[in-house]
Amino acid sequence: MKAKTLPILLMIGAVFCFASMDATAKYLMKEIGPAQTIWARYTVQAILVTLLILPKINLYGRTKYPKLQLLRSFALMMATTLFFFAFSRLGLAEASAIFNVSPVLITLGAFLFLQEKIGPRRLIGIIVSLLGALIIIRPGSGVFTIYAILPLGAAIFYSTYSLVTRFVGTDESPWTSLFYSAIFGAICYSIYITFHWTPMSNGALVLTIIIGLFGTAGHICLIRALTLGEASLVAPFIYTNLLFTTVWGLVLFGNFPDYLTIFGALIIVAAGIYVWARDRASRPI
Repeated sequence: MKAKTLPILLMIGAVFCFASMDATAKYLMKEIGPAQTIWARYTVQAILVTLLILPKINLYGRTKYPKLQLLRSFALMMATTLFFFAFSRLGLAEASAIFNVSPVLITLGAFLFLQEKIGPRRLIGIIVSLLGALIIIRPGSGVFTIYAILPLGAAIFYSTYSLVTRFVGTDESPWTSLFYSAIFGAICYSIYITFHWTPMSNGALVLTIIIGLFGTAGHICLIRALTLGEASLVAPFIYTNLLFTTVWGLVLFGNFPDYLTIFGALIIVAAGIYVWARDRASRPI
């Protein structure tokens, strides 16, 4: 029982850290804007990860897949960029609800690019999940804004990142992948921020460190969760981010999602859990 409980708790811990990082980032954006906030997220994490792996930098700093590491790092940076810009304009819960189509998109991508099997039930789950996202986005309605497309784009990039990570993960240490993605984002945004720097107050510097700590802790929990437990065991607990982001949005920004957003989010969650349940049921014990 403990063998299953620990990875689940670690996954919930990772999701909590990421949701807390997003909430802190949304707060920090009021002072320095989305771009510099993303720079802070990557730079602090790159420093922390480098310090953690420094004793084994010769081992974790090498990769067998430089081009694929570049691709996954770019995809993660784009996912972060689109998602951060999304919740700078939207509520945390709304952006996260749309982004939650990513687990089902990963299932579709695994079929298209990794030759994993996909049956009619999984296909139904994918379609239903996208319908849930459309309910939240509501194209053609007065509620719709162009910013609602950003978390959907972020989900697509994150799915790409996850699929490439899954491919290289058979031969690469998770620390190698974490190191390269952090360094890539830090370098790219440092080049941009050099020409678009906004002076930061002492409070902003503290929030910057907090973002980096949450991001690094989240990734460490995620790595440990996936090391100790099967991905299919811990995957459904990703949806706890809807709870965490709703609470943070309400506490920090007084933002509570409307009923259609909640309804669409529940559809996405149900579709994701359905796909996971069918996957578990189809595996031999």
